Amino acid sequence: MKALIITKIHENYGAHDWDGEGSCPQYWKAKGSGEYYIKDVTESSMVEAMLVSRLKIEQDTDYFRESIIDFELVSDDYITQYEKSQLEYEGRIIYPVPVIGS
Repeated sequence: MKALIITKIHENYGAHDWDGEGSCPQYWKAKGSGEYYIKDVTESSMVEAMLVSRLKIEQDTDYFRESIIDFELVSDDYITQYEKSQLEYEGRIIYPVPVIGS
């Protein structure tokens, strides 16, 4: 089994004109989501794998944020909708979901 992790990404548009002095202006906009796999996960190791991988995935700066919003245990042969669409239109997966080591 493997874990599928789904994230939400935000960009701070207020930081584009920030000169680095004082507080950074806050104007956050949602910029989509990300997906990651953690391989060789079992139901009993899921929480531990998520906690360890969280440090590798989540980011929070004045300019950019990526946060885990969902996760689930899936079969080893599971592919995401994005990967399926690549197979359908390109005949192969050009941009696979990144694998995060647990």
